[in-house]
Amino acid sequence: MTVLYEDNHLLIVSKAAGEIVQGDKTGDATLADAARAYIKEKYHKPGEVFLGIPHRIDRPTSGIVVLCRTSKSLTRMSNLFRDGEVHKTYHAIVPRIDAATASRLREAAKQSALQGTYLEDEKAGWHTLQHYLTRNERQNKSYAHTHAVPQSKHALLQWRETAQSDRYSLLEVRLLTGRHHQIRCQLAAIGLPIRGDLKYGAPRSNPDGSICLHARSIDFVHPVSKKPIHIEAPYPARPLWHVF
Repeated sequence: MTVLYEDNHLLIVSKAAGEIVQGDKTGDATLADAARAYIKEKYHKPGEVFLGIPHRIDRPTSGIVVLCRTSKSLTRMSNLFRDGEVHKTYHAIVPRIDAATASRLREAAKQSALQGTYLEDEKAGWHTLQHYLTRNERQNKSYAHTHAVPQSKHALLQWRETAQSDRYSLLEVRLLTGRHHQIRCQLAAIGLPIRGDLKYGAPRSNPDGSICLHARSIDFVHPVSKKPIHIEAPYPARPLWHVF
């Protein structure tokens, strides 16, 4: 856990891949535990430390997590997330988008089951993905559909390629809705699985069990002070990220 911002109401940190935000059946130590210990020690807090969690990111994902130090900020921050007033940008490493891959994606948009879900704004470089996601609780996995099906939820994101290496492309992703495994599932649905993400079709895992998905930045209006907040999280200290 790396602290990126703190005041009397918020603690914003960068989570390492592999850290879990809240407790689960594994019983592993959590990001929330580490944050409470940090606050308790730094501010000499007696007794239990209040810490609210208005959102989460997946365990193998790295990057920004917002935590709340007061019940007032938790209520207001939760409302901001619910109402789409928090703008999150992720960076993802996927297989290199060469000319053949780009052509395949364009053709798929016109002729295949992806029709209507892959929209391009070539002038700005952004692509919009629209799917309907269903969640399998037992598998802890989401599935993308091109049309609404029973119990599906509408999922919308935008992405653009920002850099390439010999084997990989770096994508910038804007989340427009917040669904279970949304980025992982939607990118995989168009043949761009995130590096290391075996669950969604990557051919091999990363040595540390991470996936190359990073919550890079976040923008919102502070729930108490009403000042604009912009936070960026540095890339993980791993060789492939440093290529970019």
